[in-house]
Amino acid sequence: MLTMMSAPLMAQCSLCTKTAQQLGEGPAKGLNNGILMLAFTPLLIIGLLAFRWWKSNREAS
Repeated sequence: MLTMMSAPLMAQCSLCTKTAQQLGEGPAKGLNNGILMLAFTPLLIIGLLAFRWWKSNREAS
């Protein structure tokens, strides 16, 4: 279900977008993928901490 509704992610600020457009299609995709990979780790850590907090509060109730 989610794969049918997914849209391509564009994780670039306006300055990065202009630079990527000047570099061409290939480097622009690489820059975008790099930004997404760098954002994945902190979001995963925050998600795991939130899940553990939620789980411990649920068990305490």
